[in-house]
Amino acid sequence: MQSPHAPIPATNRDSDLAATIVRERLRLANFIRRRVYDPLEAEDLLQDVLEELVQAYRLPEPLEQASAWLFRVARNRIIDRFRRAKRRPSVDFLGAPDESDQEHRLNLELPALDQGPEALYARSKVMEALQTALEELPPEQRDVFVEHELEGSSFRHMAQTSGIPLNTLLTRKRSAVLHLRSRLQAVYDDLET
Repeated sequence: MQSPHAPIPATNRDSDLAATIVRERLRLANFIRRRVYDPLEAEDLLQDVLEELVQAYRLPEPLEQASAWLFRVARNRIIDRFRRAKRRPSVDFLGAPDESDQEHRLNLELPALDQGPEALYARSKVMEALQTALEELPPEQRDVFVEHELEGSSFRHMAQTSGIPLNTLLTRKRSAVLHLRSRLQAVYDDLET
């Protein structure tokens, strides 16, 4: 009988990897497509996530809860995409630029994927903490954060479509960002020690 900590033989790992991809690919693709409207970009993100899964399966430690891991990586990739995207400055109803936009952005810094196993581990810990911190937020703060930060909606658009005053949306987003920054700082501090 194999020890529970013994490395999984390569053929079993390959089979597990293939089964995971077959089982999760459609759900993962739908998850990404709901958040990324460009079909080509959504497909690129899906391929990146699956490539990262293959890399994770090559690590000595077995990957547990592959499904949850895949969705965390997908969220991470989507966040990366929106961080890199060049956006026009937000505009309020009077047409003036939103000068305080930076205080309403999380600006999440993640370790690069090509920096080895430690970076992958740190990245997964940060994404796990982000997911937990998002779940801790009141729904109205979480909804504004997701719509602005992940889906790329402007505050102006959100105010027009929801009927919620612009200042209320700004306050909710700022509160969400402050909470998330606080929770993630603790993770970054732990990773540095």
